[in-house]
Amino acid sequence: MKTIKSFELDHDVMDRGLYLTSVSDGIYTYDLRFKKPNGGDYLAVATMHSVEHIFATVIRNSKYQDQVVYFGPMGCRTGFYLLLKNVKYDSAKELITDSLKLCLKLERVPGNTRKACGNYRSHDILGAKRELTEYLQVLEKIKAQIYLDKEGVLV
Repeated sequence: MKTIKSFELDHDVMDRGLYLTSVSDGIYTYDLRFKKPNGGDYLAVATMHSVEHIFATVIRNSKYQDQVVYFGPMGCRTGFYLLLKNVKYDSAKELITDSLKLCLKLERVPGNTRKACGNYRSHDILGAKRELTEYLQVLEKIKAQIYLDKEGVLV
């Protein structure tokens, strides 16, 4: 079998940040790295679950709602994937930054009921807000576009 794209990226050169990892048929795949890969510090499951609910709700209610294809967690617990239709890096960064600020204003985790969620007891809004705040600070320090070439090397 062929190796999938995300397994070809060199995770040893990545740090926390926002990475454009691929563009295919107008779908831009962004890695929202909350944690340094293989750094020993990972997102707690309940925190990650809450970030997923909070951020997905906010971004799917944004002015880019029709361009959102997918938002979900990375199994390695270092961040999230965001797939957007025809949204280039600078616009995506602005969308993500604006969405993070709105996320921090929420008082509860959307969809946090037995009927709406398959693991509704596994949430941590305080942990989610802490991680969202830290990631927002990371994004505010990024000056230029960050992406990975086909060999997974930072460019």
